[in-house]
Amino acid sequence: MNRRTTLITGATQGLGRGIALDLAARGDTVLLHGRDRNRLDAVAAEVRSTAPDATVRTYLADLADLGQVHAMAAQVRAAEPRLDALVNNAVAGGGSEPLRRELSSQGHELRFAVNHLAPYALTRDLLPLLIASAPARVVNVASMGQDAIDFDDVMLEQDYEGLRAYCRSKLAMIMASFELAAELDGTGVTVNTLHPAHLMDTEGVRAYGLIPVTSIEEGVRPTVRLITDPDLQSTTGRYFDQFTDTRAHEQAYDLEARRRLMELTHRLIGQPAPEA
Repeated sequence: MNRRTTLITGATQGLGRGIALDLAARGDTVLLHGRDRNRLDAVAAEVRSTAPDATVRTYLADLADLGQVHAMAAQVRAAEPRLDALVNNAVAGGGSEPLRRELSSQGHELRFAVNHLAPYALTRDLLPLLIASAPARVVNVASMGQDAIDFDDVMLEQDYEGLRAYCRSKLAMIMASFELAAELDGTGVTVNTLHPAHLMDTEGVRAYGLIPVTSIEEGVRPTVRLITDPDLQSTTGRYFDQFTDTRAHEQAYDLEARRRLMELTHRLIGQPAPEA
């Protein structure tokens, strides 16, 4: 029996940790990403202790640095014989100081960099392995919090606010998911995105000052469904609110806005745009 191999970004806490524990309990191979070695090793040990039949490997990278994103992808391609699923879960939330505008290592607005540029760059770098492993799935953890991108101020240099930046970055993730799904049609690699649950009990929610209203488990179940459900093997280019296939923000269906976003995205991650 071929065990599924899944890479989960942001696996050291919250939803990512919950997804890892769920998949490991199924006997899968889980590849855990984190940016802190001690926390990454601690979660890996926890997963191994709760699911002895699972295989666990770890990858260290700060997704606020595109150089580290590309380096991690190269490590995964070199070390892993297959990749059945990629879960882009790592996130920069609204922040504990939401009026303080932060930048990535490359000088991009931090939430746009971590929540959109990094997962897109990682996915593109891992496409050869995903396609070779097909059928394979990409699951992008977005949010119901979505705000239209202003192409005159993509990096929110004016009137910055962390939650607004977060919502714009999550819409960018959704728009890129739709574009990538269309590009990969026929390859056996699907790309879907979802809002896992409303205000889960996570560090990011609490840091912004919001009160959690749902458990992490409520977000784990719909996310794992997109990874494992055989009935969804050919479903691609969709946005789910938990288990419901629904519409995202209207800008996600604006083809010109998506073209502009992808042109900018490819320029910023240092990769040529795919041929039409």
